[in-house]
Amino acid sequence: MEIKYIFFNSMPEGSILEEIIDLHKRIFGESDDLVKKMEIKPQLLVNVALNDSQVIGYKIGYELDKRKFYSWLGGVDTRFRGHGVASKLMEQQHQYLKENGYRFVQTKTMNKWRSMLILNIKSGFDIISTYTNEKGLHKIILEKNLVE
Repeated sequence: MEIKYIFFNSMPEGSILEEIIDLHKRIFGESDDLVKKMEIKPQLLVNVALNDSQVIGYKIGYELDKRKFYSWLGGVDTRFRGHGVASKLMEQQHQYLKENGYRFVQTKTMNKWRSMLILNIKSGFDIISTYTNEKGLHKIILEKNLVE
């Protein structure tokens, strides 16, 4: 299995976008107007993992301000988990952010996504806050200093 990683500094087009949406639906159960939300994000950055030409993982984020980036959404196809794809996507995103002048990366997760929570903590994120959203879901806010 040879996995290729590609960055997009804007909305991917064609089959790549369709496959991201399909994978997002399979992981999270809905697309939740993903394309419309992506279209309005400032400095959108999309990193995809491809096995042959099939999207097997993705990481989407956007700029909060010139120093802080928000790592928004991501996931890996269940058939390809356990091979370091999520770690590699995160590692590449953080390297890109450092090279482009960001000092911090922030993300949110929930307790039910334990593997993501553990990966974030192992990757140097600190829990900085928690809150309950309008749907009554408990969210965990994490942040990583990229220049330490």
